[in-house]
Formats: sequence, C-alpha cells, structure tokens
Amino acid sequence: MGKVVKKNVVKRKPGYLYYVDGKGNVCEAKMSRGGKRKKKKVAKKKPVKKKKKR
Repeated sequence: MGKVVKKNVVKRKPGYLYYVDGKGNVCEAKMSRGGKRKKKKVAKKKPVKKKKKR
C-alpha cells in the first residue's frame, strides 16, 4: 500500500487515476469503468434466394 506524501499538489480531474511512477513523476491515467456493457453489433443477414423447382 502506498503512503500520502503531500496533499493537494495536483489539480485532479474526475475520471482519472493519479500515481507516482518509478522515476518519481506524477502520472495521470484514464480510469476504466467496470459494469458498463457495450452493445453488440449485429450483422445484417442477406436474404436467401430460393431456386424454383421445375
């Protein structure tokens, strides 16, 4: 678990995660949101032509 070094140094934007990387820089990454389902794309079916019987 990390520890708080200094509070209110970076102006934070909603939806972003802030962390300190290996070099000591503060980085921001967009948070992925769990629970949201993406709509499936349904392929349109092509009509099938029936052959006439003779």
